Amino acid sequence: MSRSAPRPPAGARATVPLGESGLRVHPIGLGCMGMSQFYGEADRAESITTIRTAIDLGADFFDTSDVYGAATPVPGQPSLGFGHNERLLGEAVRGRRDEVVIGTKFSAKPAAHGMTFDGSPEYVASACDASLTRLGTDRIDVYYYHRLDPGVPVEETVGAMADLVTAGKIRAIGLSHVPAEVIRAAAAVAPVSVLQSEYSLWERSLEAEILPMCRRLGITLVPYSPLGRAALTGKVVSGTEFDATDFRSTVPKFQGENLVRNLEPVAALREFAERRGFTPGQVALAWLLAQPMHVAPIPGTKRVAYVRENLGATAVPLSADHVAELSRLFDPAAIHGGQYAS
Repeated sequence: MSRSAPRPPAGARATVPLGESGLRVHPIGLGCMGMSQFYGEADRAESITTIRTAIDLGADFFDTSDVYGAATPVPGQPSLGFGHNERLLGEAVRGRRDEVVIGTKFSAKPAAHGMTFDGSPEYVASACDASLTRLGTDRIDVYYYHRLDPGVPVEETVGAMADLVTAGKIRAIGLSHVPAEVIRAAAAVAPVSVLQSEYSLWERSLEAEILPMCRRLGITLVPYSPLGRAALTGKVVSGTEFDATDFRSTVPKFQGENLVRNLEPVAALREFAERRGFTPGQVALAWLLAQPMHVAPIPGTKRVAYVRENLGATAVPLSADHVAELSRLFDPAAIHGGQYAS
């Protein structure tokens, strides 16, 4: 194996551009969804303290959605109400709004059985106004089309989002969890600054088509679940059983033999990290930051200790050989189970 110089750590002052929007953020953000749903109960006061401490530690990119906190497909977890997470984030950043970049989303609506999605221009406008009110702000920095409405051409939805940019209500257009052809169609209507999709060492389905397109179009990738829903931290072990209120209880990657096999490369990741004095999660995040494009992962947590640990990923030096070694350890063909229950 050839020797190559370590890539310099991102450093405390390094920032990542969000497309060509003019916005720049710390390389590691904070996903706030788990403070309202999907991963068991959360303490509101602790969540607000976590957000505020994250700002103190240098984090400035916070992710939410209007639907976080509403009825979810996770059995046993009560709904906290549509807009809960936005209100929580708005309260947490009150008085510090100019220190942070806020990303939120629209389109998903709770329904009797799961969710429906609305991408109509009329809904885009009304949803934006409602989010501005809940967040207690006069602008949304990154506004994402959360999930596609199959009944509305994406060009119409993105056209309405472009109108919001013109009106000064949003600063950048984002897409979430969409295929390559949708990205192409959307970008033909208006500049798309950010794509938010699941991407990590153990979920790499974006690499064939979507990442090359993002590079060509100058779109920054914002990976959600960059720690494999905590699997890449080394804290999930074979035989782990998840409570019914935990979303992972429905995810195929975490079921039975799939989990046993998927944790094999995690053990190697742990050894790799320990030899270098870092945690597995920090190395997994550093691998993302070392990709040949602009990347701003948003690991989610409800606790200050994990925010501190995640931000430390910018100090992990990885050489090109290290990046290649980690990529081989997590060969996509060796990862079993899909992202979501079918």
